[in-house]
Amino acid sequence: MPVLSTSQLSLSYGNSQIFSDVNVSIADKARIGLVGPNGAGKSSLIKVIVGDIDQTAGELHVSSGVRIGYVPQISDVTGVGSLREEIRTAFQELFDIEDQMATQLEEISKLSCGDHSQAELKYSELVSRYEYLGGYTYENRLEQVVSGVGLSEQSLHSPAASSSGGERTRAALAKAILYSPELLILDEPTNYLDLTGLDWLENMLTHGDMAFLVVSHDRHFLDKVTSSIWEMDHEKLQVFSGNYSQYRRQKGEQVLWQRKRFQRQQEFIAKEEAFIRRYGAGQRAAEAKGRARRLSRLERLEAPQANDDISLAGISASRTGQVLIQCKDLSVGFKEGSVDRTLIRIDGIKLERNSRTCLVGSNGTGKTTFLKTLLGMAEPLEGSVTIGHNVDFGYFSQESYAGPEEASVFEALLEAFEMPLDEVRPYLARFLFRDDEVFKTVSSLSGGEKSRLALARLLINKPNLLVLDEPTTHLDIATREAMEQILLDYDGTILFVSHDRHLISLMAKNLWILEDKSITEFDGSFDEWQSKLQSQAVKPSNISNDTRVRTPSDTSKNQSLILLQQRQIDELEGQISDLEEKITQIEDAISHASETHNVSELTTLGELYESLQMELSAKWEELGG
Repeated sequence: MPVLSTSQLSLSYGNSQIFSDVNVSIADKARIGLVGPNGAGKSSLIKVIVGDIDQTAGELHVSSGVRIGYVPQISDVTGVGSLREEIRTAFQELFDIEDQMATQLEEISKLSCGDHSQAELKYSELVSRYEYLGGYTYENRLEQVVSGVGLSEQSLHSPAASSSGGERTRAALAKAILYSPELLILDEPTNYLDLTGLDWLENMLTHGDMAFLVVSHDRHFLDKVTSSIWEMDHEKLQVFSGNYSQYRRQKGEQVLWQRKRFQRQQEFIAKEEAFIRRYGAGQRAAEAKGRARRLSRLERLEAPQANDDISLAGISASRTGQVLIQCKDLSVGFKEGSVDRTLIRIDGIKLERNSRTCLVGSNGTGKTTFLKTLLGMAEPLEGSVTIGHNVDFGYFSQESYAGPEEASVFEALLEAFEMPLDEVRPYLARFLFRDDEVFKTVSSLSGGEKSRLALARLLINKPNLLVLDEPTTHLDIATREAMEQILLDYDGTILFVSHDRHLISLMAKNLWILEDKSITEFDGSFDEWQSKLQSQAVKPSNISNDTRVRTPSDTSKNQSLILLQQRQIDELEGQISDLEEKITQIEDAISHASETHNVSELTTLGELYESLQMELSAKWEELGG
């Protein structure tokens, strides 16, 4: 039986049809990606599924007992405490059971021995439910999940109401996962995760037991985690089997087949109409009338609808000196009162002409502050930044400035660059602002539309250095691909920050790795860097950059050290094995105590189980360290 199913599901606002006749089902442990252009109705479909809005027509059925976890694009804060307290509300059912268990134990203590049986049975049922929901391990799970989504201790202790949008979204993701739903629904979950967080989420979804439906424009992410794709476009939803790459192949074949069918039908119609015109009044008039009747009953195929694409000729950039930006003894950060808060220290680094460099690093490490410091938009705490000859940069930020809120799209472009009025609309059309859309106000635009307008404003000035901070956030896949083509055709220098692994793999010729408050240059592609990391993870002790000639004494010392480390590892692995065996025995004992309604033994075993789990977690951390 499916976890969820829909029949003829439709949604409209007034005369505007969002989607219609959606017939889908979500099986147990299904792994579904929902894709489509911005504004196609993906988020609206999800809101109908989770009950935030009502459908206009059709039916939605959720199987009995199915719990749905939902993370919207922008997460609201429901509590007044810290982020940690907000996340802990995922365990509210466990907290309620703990209260009931305590109440039940108190009642048992007041009863005489002969009256215990019914109370002990109820307590046993509570313990079984508590165990099923992970009551003995939820604190450990919380720590693992908040670490996985990239929430620091400082963030977790900060007031939820004053947290950033990214922190709230990551907290909502942690809360939804810890809720242990049968169906997890995520709307653009990758927007606020760094590379480490993305790897963690992919691993969790790939190996988890829950079904999930995820809206995403991250092609790499969709390829890793999905086995089915729902495409929402032109008010309709189609289902494709396979991951995103397989969907693209199937979609291409489908469109080609539809075009051929349409063309063949158009040729047939033209031929029949020509016959009817020629013989409508002659000796073959009866045959012509018969063909006309058949033609009138023919079900006409719709022409395949092509998605809009951004079209822009390659941008020529004026020539700069060999070195565009040079840093020396640079300290990047901010002032907190009279105290300097250093985020990054750099002895020296250069950005050279025609390079394509990606700055990668975890969230909150200072990447945006570093970019602003390079461009003179923020003051360095120490050291210097030198801008080279004839450098004219264009900066595209995460909060892309699309122009005055009250201005129209047309006026916002003119504010960025004076040009003949008859050239404005053709230029904006290249960025998908067509017809009356050029008169929409900036304040009424969606996040993706504002990004498109900001990009149009940036590129019209033809900078020779592009500095891009998360340029693909809020962009749908078609617009991302168009931006990639624009950047590939650009003949200037590019420095960018991104967690879009597809964009990094395609664009970056070298990387700046931000880690432990310093930047290391990697002369190679993103894929080469990932391969290097994987090889180091597999054989960490076999790799050495030390090329000096080793003496027998050195070798003996190293062999002794290796043997000592191996003995320590073996000892830890033995301890872990013993703990896991004890925990298995405790689990069996808890099950037996539940069946026999032995309340005192259940309480003792529960405490022992939690203690062993904490000890096991500590041993694994020690082994990993």
